[in-house]
Amino acid sequence: MKFLADENLDWQIVERLRQDSHLVWYVAEMERGISDDVVLDLANQEEAILLTSDKDFGELVFRLRRIVSGVVLIRLAGLSTISKTEIIANAINQHNAELMGAFTVITSTTIRIRKLDN
Repeated sequence: MKFLADENLDWQIVERLRQDSHLVWYVAEMERGISDDVVLDLANQEEAILLTSDKDFGELVFRLRRIVSGVVLIRLAGLSTISKTEIIANAINQHNAELMGAFTVITSTTIRIRKLDN
């Protein structure tokens, strides 16, 4: 799968997904500090699913009705980077067929996948 990882994600997560054969662009390797709108545009341009821990993307998608290829919102505050990496990689590998065209939230106990009406 193709992903665009927001700069707020740990590089270890990006590297793990790359090791799992996913194509991952990482904002931190491209252009730090770009706006959420530009990040969303980049993800759409590449037909990539956005990986982020920034809740503002929920507002862009649901309140402002921005079209999006897919978003995975990561809500794993307080966990070690190793734990986060494992949870995210496992969730993506188990649910990859469901992520495109959906807004997905990953927490330490649940994975919620909501299909979007684009």
